[in-house]
Amino acid sequence: MKEFNKALSNFINDAAAGGAVRHLADLGYSISQIADNLDYPIPREKIAGYMWEHFVNTGKICLEEPKQTKDIASFVKEQDSFGRISFRRVTKTVDNSKKQYVKCEFGKLLYKKDEEFLKALQELSVDDREYIELMPWPLNPVYHECDGRLNRIKSKLKL
Repeated sequence: MKEFNKALSNFINDAAAGGAVRHLADLGYSISQIADNLDYPIPREKIAGYMWEHFVNTGKICLEEPKQTKDIASFVKEQDSFGRISFRRVTKTVDNSKKQYVKCEFGKLLYKKDEEFLKALQELSVDDREYIELMPWPLNPVYHECDGRLNRIKSKLKL
């Protein structure tokens, strides 16, 4: 019964705010800014989880060394003339050749509670620190696309 309730809760949260979180994340909003803009109260950790999943799916964060091109699959809902609904898989190729990535080991540094890293985190803005602390970084290195947020973080953490 617990699994069902958890799945139902995840579905309700995604239906209520998942799309908004993904859209605001694409616009560069921080986790706190997204939470402030939602009508439906969702914990910041849940927002960070939606952001993480979205960034991995769109190639902003790569779990392995990024390739020049990446295929992203999605499903399109279609309805025929009789009203039957079906889903068709659509693959989109994303060109990463013009993107720059930085290898990040935030998960390992947070897990180890590296004193130098934790001290450097205090120098970040509240929004950037929250990004590092709340996102579900794995212990393995990941590759993050260089954007305004990561450039600010890089300069303070000296990556």
